[in-house]
Amino acid sequence: MQRPMKRLAVIHTGGTIASRPSPDGRGLTPQQAPSVPGLGWVEVHDFRPFNLPSPHITPAHMLELAHLIRHLAPEHDGIVVTHGTDTLEETAFALHLLLDTPTPVVLTGSMRHAGEVSWDGPANLLDAAGVALHPQSAGRGPLVVFGGDIFDARTVTKVHTTAVDAFGGYPGPIGRIDRTEDAAHVRFFATPERRRTYAPDRLDARVDILYAYAGWRGEGYAGAQAGADGIVIAALGTGNLPAELLPLIAATQQPVIIATRTHAGPVLPVYGYAGGGATLVRAGAIPASFLNAHKARILLLTLLGSGLGEQEIREVFEEAGF
Repeated sequence: MQRPMKRLAVIHTGGTIASRPSPDGRGLTPQQAPSVPGLGWVEVHDFRPFNLPSPHITPAHMLELAHLIRHLAPEHDGIVVTHGTDTLEETAFALHLLLDTPTPVVLTGSMRHAGEVSWDGPANLLDAAGVALHPQSAGRGPLVVFGGDIFDARTVTKVHTTAVDAFGGYPGPIGRIDRTEDAAHVRFFATPERRRTYAPDRLDARVDILYAYAGWRGEGYAGAQAGADGIVIAALGTGNLPAELLPLIAATQQPVIIATRTHAGPVLPVYGYAGGGATLVRAGAIPASFLNAHKARILLLTLLGSGLGEQEIREVFEEAGF
């Protein structure tokens, strides 16, 4: 008996997976979108809203992608987004916040370009398609597939600058896809969790990220305070800062989000010394839970773009409303 034809949308945005050495010798540049290899019984529709290296991707591009996916979702069984790896996790998390469609959305890319014999693009693209078309992927929100591992958009992060298995993040993959001949074997290790989505008209607020270090006295803080709509600080440990930052944060009217520069673990405001997390919260700072600084920025951009006030923003972060 013939299997029913499935419809897959592949949205190409550029990145290494679409890159080759430039003919003029200036280095790798996005040029040609890849094709999904070897998919029987699948009708593939390609879309190319832009063709950019991922450092050129902005929140406005993320919002554009969300609008396109909402438009395509009702007519497709799954959606794959190819993307450069440098900011892939930020786009994935933005889509996690912006999309309420049950249609599976899977992001992938490659660490090596199409001119290399070890190009990982085709395998990642085929895996992403297999996950996007799998019935157990529905309702999980956007996923990231890389090297056969399936990651949640909230926790995935790029952990290596050059390795093929460049993506990880605590607590690790939520699933795995493997292949035997023409069959895709998808296994999830976690059930879908409740999540909240938002519908901002724009993502054009200015949110600055500042990075804490030993001996930091707030250099750069005044500029952020003067010009930004919100501030995220990649703080030390469980969300602690040098004492000099405490009065600066207390005098700030905009939301100040405290993330951690540590690679894993939550922000816990437990220390009561000047600049310790407990004193920062009393001064008005908002803990970022387990979000890293750049994802905390995406969430704050989304909440500001949705018109939420500071107390509502605090409640979202404190309740892990993402």
